[in-house]
Parts: sequence; structure tokens; C-alpha cells
Amino acid sequence: MTRVLIIACGALAREIRALTADCAHIDLHCLPATLHNTPERIAPAVRAAIQAARADYPHIFVAYADCGTSGALDHVLHEAGVQRLPGPHCYAFYSGTAAFLAAGDRDMRSFFLTDFLARQFQALVIEPLGLDRHPELRDLYFGQYETLVYLAQTEDAALDQAATRAAQTLGLRYERRQVGYGDLRAALATL
Repeated sequence: MTRVLIIACGALAREIRALTADCAHIDLHCLPATLHNTPERIAPAVRAAIQAARADYPHIFVAYADCGTSGALDHVLHEAGVQRLPGPHCYAFYSGTAAFLAAGDRDMRSFFLTDFLARQFQALVIEPLGLDRHPELRDLYFGQYETLVYLAQTEDAALDQAATRAAQTLGLRYERRQVGYGDLRAALATL
């Protein structure tokens, strides 16, 4: 069987490993999830990872959505002849891209968490935004939101509690949606 490399956002590592656990022909290389704080760096980082792996892997798949790159990632992937996950971001492919886009108006004032973000809320949201040092900035960053929507990939009471605390920290109404792996499962099944 042909070796496949998945170049992925580190935020998806646990889920990709769960979905590919029985696939010995698939290797995973993750880039730092913190690249989302500087989305202009995602496409160059993915380009470098593809170039470094090209000689060893005849088939490469990129486990990123557009993720705020404004099409720059798609340009890199088109040049390299590599496919990626569907959709604008992980919230869309976890929900199912069609369903997520159809709910656009309803979810316009929602802040989304995944299992990864529920686990890493302090390290990836609170600390980088300085809310641990300057809680008065909460309204500047999150005043336009009404609801924190937790898109749960798994059934995990501890993550549900973490997401609930995140909503409380941000002063937002809490909603939990059990979405599972959504389009991620289907995309990885083709590998």
C-alpha cells in the first residue's frame, strides 16, 4: 500500500490519530496549532512541510481548512498538487461544511470551541489575548458574541465542564452540539 503523509494542524492531531489508528500506511506530521494566531504563516509552513516530505511520500494530504489564510493555502496546495480538508475552518468540517454554512445567520454571534480548544482554552485563548492579565479586555474581544458553542467531537464530561467554564469566563450563553468528526472522517477515509 502506498505511504501517505498527513500534514496537519496540531489542533487535529488527537482526532486524526483516532480516525487513522488502523491505517499503518498513514503517517502524521503536525504543525503548531499556534499558527492560527498568525494565519499568514500557515501557507508558508505547509509549503515547507510539503517540500521536506515530497521525496519520501508519493501521496500527501493536508489536514487544514482555509483557516484564515484568505486563499493562500489553496494557492500553495494547487502548486504542489495536494488536497486539503473541505471548508473555511475546523468548525465547519466538524459540523459538516454544508450544515455549518447553512446555519450562518443563526450562528453569526457565536464563538466556537472544539475538543482541542476546550482542553487548551487557557493556553490558546486567555493567555495569548492577555485576558489573564487584563480581564477588562474581555468585552473588546468577545463583546459581539452572545453564545459559546462547543462542537463536541467526543463524549467527555471533563471537556464539557471545561467548555462550560470557558463560556462563563467570557460571559457567554453556553450551547453544546455533539458533532463527532463530521467531514474529517469522510476526508480521511479516502486515504
